Amino acid sequence: MRVLYVHQHFSTPSGAVGTRSYEMARRLVARGHSVLMVCGSFARQCTGLTAPYMNGVRRGTVDGIEVIEYELRYSNHDGFVERAMKFVRFSLWAIGVAARERYDVLFATSTPLTAGLPGIFARSIRHKPFVFEVRDLWPALPRAMGVITNPLALGAMSLLEWVSYRSAQRLIGLAPGIVDGIANRGVDRVRIEMIPNGCDLDLFSAVTTAVRPAGTAPGDLVAVFAGAHGIANGLDAVLDAAIELKRRGRGDIKIVLIGEGKLKPRLVERARAVGLTNVIFLDSVKKTELAGLLAGCDLGLQILDNVPAFYHGTSPNKFFDYIAIGLPVLINYPGWLADIVRERNIGYTVQPSDAEAFADALIHAADHRAGLPAMGERARMVAQVEFPRDLLADRFVLWLEGAAE
Repeated sequence: MRVLYVHQHFSTPSGAVGTRSYEMARRLVARGHSVLMVCGSFARQCTGLTAPYMNGVRRGTVDGIEVIEYELRYSNHDGFVERAMKFVRFSLWAIGVAARERYDVLFATSTPLTAGLPGIFARSIRHKPFVFEVRDLWPALPRAMGVITNPLALGAMSLLEWVSYRSAQRLIGLAPGIVDGIANRGVDRVRIEMIPNGCDLDLFSAVTTAVRPAGTAPGDLVAVFAGAHGIANGLDAVLDAAIELKRRGRGDIKIVLIGEGKLKPRLVERARAVGLTNVIFLDSVKKTELAGLLAGCDLGLQILDNVPAFYHGTSPNKFFDYIAIGLPVLINYPGWLADIVRERNIGYTVQPSDAEAFADALIHAADHRAGLPAMGERARMVAQVEFPRDLLADRFVLWLEGAAE
C-alpha cells in the first residue's frame, strides 16, 4: 500500500513540535507500506531534509519516508489572515501532489481544517480512499474561544468541515469529544476511530542524564510546562498561581515555561512587571533535549484556557510526554485527561481560574515530596499500558489498511 500522507506541520524528533506523523509514518514503513509525506516549512519543525529548495520545494527520504516539503515559512506569530492564506496555499500545493502522484490511499491530518481539501479532491476526482484525522474541532474551538467571530468565515469553515467528514471513507479523532463532534455532524460512528496522542517510550527511556533547568536550586520543587504559549494555553493562570506563591513566601517552588508562541512576550513582560522570580522562561528545544529537561523536573503542568470545548476535545502532546518520562501531572481543567489523573492517582486536578487552589496543589507537592516518585511510577505505568506509541500506531495502520481494502 502506498500512502499519500498530508500534514502541513510534519517534523522529526529533531524539531521542537509534535512528532505524531513521523512516528505513524515510520510504523507504516515498518509494516511494508510506502509513505509520501507532503508538508510545509514551520519555524520550529525539522523535516530532516537539508537540500536547498528548488522553485520553492525540496524532496528527499527521511528514515524511509519520502518527503515533499514546500517553502512556506509558517509561524504562530503570523496574523490570522496571513495564516489563513498559508493554509490555503499549502492545501492547493497538496492537491497538486494528489493529482499527479501514485498512491492507494490519501491520509490527511488537521489542523488546519484546509488539510481536508486534498482528501476531498482525491476521493471525488481520483476516486481514492480518503482517511481524515481530526486533531481539533474546527470551527467549534475558535468559535468557543472567540478568536473567530466573522459569521461568513465560520460558515465557510463549517461547510468545509461537513464536506471533509462526508468525503472521508474513515475518520480518526484524537479525543472523546472530537469523536462525538464528528458523529454530531451526521457521521456514522463505525467510520470513526479514536486514536489519541501517545507516549514515545523509546525516546524517554533513553534518557540517561536528568537536566535541572537553569535558575533552579537543588531543593526547589520544579513544575514544568512544555508547549505553545498561545491564546488557547491560558498561561496567565500559571502566572496567577506564581503570584499567589510569592504572596505566601514559597520561593522554594519554581515554575519553568518551555516553548514559544504569540503571547510569550506579553507573559514575560507581565512576570517581569510583578517581580516573579519564581517563573523561568526557556526557549523551545528539540524533543530529544526536552526529554532530559523533563526528567530534571518534579511535576508536569497540563494547562489550557477555561473553554468547555477543551475539556473532552483535546489530546495534548505534552501530557503524554510528562507521563512517558514518569512525571506526576497537575491539570487545571476538567475532562477526560483530568479523569485519568484523578482515577489513576498520578497527580493533581484543580478547577479552572482558581489561583489559590493551583498554589495549594503546588505547595502540597512541595511539602509531600516523598510521595511524588510513586505518583510518577504510576504515571509511567499508564504510559506503558494505555498509551504506548507502538500500540496506538498498530491501530492506526490497521485502520488505514482497512480503508485501502
